[in-house]
Amino acid sequence: MDSRKLQLAILIVVIAVIFFLPHGSRQGQGSAKPIGTPVEIKAPLGMPAVPFPRDNPPTAETIALGRRLYYDPALSLDSTVSCASCHGPEHGFTDGKPVSNGVENKTGSRNSPTVLNSAYFDVQFWDGRAPSLEKQAEGPVQNPVEMAFTLKGVEDRLNADPSYRDQFAAAFGPGQITYEMVEKAIASFERTVVVGNSPFDHWKYGHDESAVDDSVKRGFVVFTSKNKGNCSACHLVGKDYALFTDNKFHNIGVGVDMGKITDDGRYVVTKNEDDHGAFKTPCLRNIALTAPYMHDGSLKNLKDVIDYYIGGGNSNPHLDKNIRVLDFLTGQERADLQAFLESLTGEMPPNIGPPGAARQAAAPEIGK
Repeated sequence: MDSRKLQLAILIVVIAVIFFLPHGSRQGQGSAKPIGTPVEIKAPLGMPAVPFPRDNPPTAETIALGRRLYYDPALSLDSTVSCASCHGPEHGFTDGKPVSNGVENKTGSRNSPTVLNSAYFDVQFWDGRAPSLEKQAEGPVQNPVEMAFTLKGVEDRLNADPSYRDQFAAAFGPGQITYEMVEKAIASFERTVVVGNSPFDHWKYGHDESAVDDSVKRGFVVFTSKNKGNCSACHLVGKDYALFTDNKFHNIGVGVDMGKITDDGRYVVTKNEDDHGAFKTPCLRNIALTAPYMHDGSLKNLKDVIDYYIGGGNSNPHLDKNIRVLDFLTGQERADLQAFLESLTGEMPPNIGPPGAARQAAAPEIGK
């Protein structure tokens, strides 16, 4: 082998060694592996098994760590804003505002979607720009009007805290804290925030005819019938469980001004012409707790939502084909539809409030 070939061979080996060596805080390498006590997140009545990625199985340690991180404002630049600031349990894991406020009271442009049952979504955010709960946890930290921080800044702050170092070591093993660990812990906690077991579920899936009144039963017919509301075309109801979402994106005319779309939604992510003004179909569980509604928070209550659909939305070139005027629904049918939606309020799981708060009565249903 001549000297030139030998030098080339050495260079290739050096590059390979550099590339494959572990990198302490390098993101996206899948190096953070949860350790500790595996748990099974118990799905409530009316919901399927809770999915999770293979590289982030739930453990007692990651869930406890994620719960602490979720409520800790230290993840924001000025230590004033936590995940719970915009997604708090007192508002059904939203904030009760049309749009949220971040550091220095800066105002966002979209309504805070609920974290409830976010484990079942294929993608996250109103426009679906995050492919997982893990990656969703990166967005607000770096958003200049939300937490206005950096992933490296969070790492440095947590590494300087002895109690966090101990808790991360218990959850992921000894070593430097990386943001990959942070996002995996937060996502593991959020996957425990699942709701079902509502009066509707006891009637529909528990076969208890006394669980709801006749107005709810009539409202379910309005909700599911193609000749009535046809709401279940997007908010799916299955034979064995009900996600109340199709995990897709639709333009329903919200945020349209004089036929002009003011927020392009999913189109910004996909650049697909059909996605102009399309937003993710939200889950309807506990919807009575999460007002105001729609991606811009423009509808104050459930009656306003029903009235909006009765009117057939705001006309625009990309309006979903399933949106049509429903003025043929009677006053009774509209009231029944609202009664049905209110019947979807189910039991909150235990141990999802701030750490250190008064212990909830029930024991955690996350496995044994």
